[in-house]
Amino acid sequence: MNQPLPPLSAIRVFDAASRHLSFTKAADELGMTQAAVSYQIRILEENLGFQVFVRLPRRIELTERGIRLAQRVTTSFADLREAFSEVRTTTTSLLTISSNTTFAMRWLSQRIHFFELEYPDLNVRIMPYGPASSPEFQSADVVLSACYPPPQDWHKVALVRANCTPMLSPKLAASYGPITKPEDLLNLPIIDAHDPWWQVWFTEAGLPNVDFSHLPSSRMGSQALEASRAISGQGVAILTPYFCKESLERGELLQPFDQVSDIDGEHWSLSYSKLNGRSRKVQLFRDWMLSELRRDGALMEMAEA
Repeated sequence: MNQPLPPLSAIRVFDAASRHLSFTKAADELGMTQAAVSYQIRILEENLGFQVFVRLPRRIELTERGIRLAQRVTTSFADLREAFSEVRTTTTSLLTISSNTTFAMRWLSQRIHFFELEYPDLNVRIMPYGPASSPEFQSADVVLSACYPPPQDWHKVALVRANCTPMLSPKLAASYGPITKPEDLLNLPIIDAHDPWWQVWFTEAGLPNVDFSHLPSSRMGSQALEASRAISGQGVAILTPYFCKESLERGELLQPFDQVSDIDGEHWSLSYSKLNGRSRKVQLFRDWMLSELRRDGALMEMAEA
């Protein structure tokens, strides 16, 4: 049966005193008085039932059992110091990002190498989450989210406004003939027809209450997946132009109308705990993201919450 340990404070003092063979030097190392060191050693000896030091006029020596104990205690404390050092190094150098699928696939994956080049001492781990899961608020350093609010005591920085407009592949558009009016879109396969963003856009386009009830209720739950379907010619999707900028420039997607509808109260945000907010890696990543988005003209100018 395992016996309970003596008080850890006494073990810690014994470790220092056994290495220095001096209560005075142990007190200096630990920031204690010599009397406090002597008191902790006495507690340890009373707990063990035997002496670990022989007190001589001007010095101390370890007893035989004290020598055996010191070897094990010193090794154990060295292992503990090494373990904590490794954890601190990993914690300091590894940046864990929990991101919704759209931000991870349509933005982070295309730019994160610039961050890695700028800060080669940091390692990045991205954990995308989809519609059936939620952000890793407990295990991530930072969270990129559109729908999930962070815990109340977290900082939240607004990043990109949620807005939308229909997009499709040029090949699909050509196969259906000219698309000049919003109602022309109704002749095309609609991707995620029950996404409420469709009604917002059509209402602003002058076609309120478009009936999509006869269409399949399939949901991708992610703009990244909807954009992939649109690029492959499967239909027209309702997407945020900023996240499709490269696909539009490459001619993979076509935006048939200039109208872009804002989604009230919705935006992508960066959030992190107050404790993580004090770390160098989180501060560097936050500042880098804000700089990138500001350069693109996509950053929402809102105060940090």
